[in-house]
Amino acid sequence: MARELITTWGDYQIAIDRLLAIPASRIRLYDEDLQQLNCDSPARLEALQRLLQTARRPDALQIAVRNAAPLRARHPRLLRLLAAYSHIAAARETPSQLAHLRDNLLLIDDRHALVRFDRDQPRAKLLIDEPDEVGGYLHRFDEIWAEGGEEISATTLGL
Repeated sequence: MARELITTWGDYQIAIDRLLAIPASRIRLYDEDLQQLNCDSPARLEALQRLLQTARRPDALQIAVRNAAPLRARHPRLLRLLAAYSHIAAARETPSQLAHLRDNLLLIDDRHALVRFDRDQPRAKLLIDEPDEVGGYLHRFDEIWAEGGEEISATTLGL
């Protein structure tokens, strides 16, 4: 059980890697635009792919972003991964009524989390093996996900 306060962007990046190194059955992300998470980096893509290759649940990877434009424009490998595992992975842009939210969540299973308090600041809380404290953030993510939004697809629909 561990709790750490993160105060720099460098420590924030290290915390992301620490969480993604934990064997997981489910990852939930809520972020402004995934820019700070750098999900298209080879190491982070590998961690997500490892999860998806061993997943046994239909909601193994859920990504909610407030702004999907950077994801569509700058994360082609992540989009391909989402397309390849569309049966267990989903990404969506949250509706405009949630645009005022400023926090970011990275939730691993029901036990680990990285919570950034403001989208413009590195200040965050890293929780490892803290299921009681992570529970509130899981509930918050579920509420955000339930609001719906536009699904993000790596494929273009057409005739």
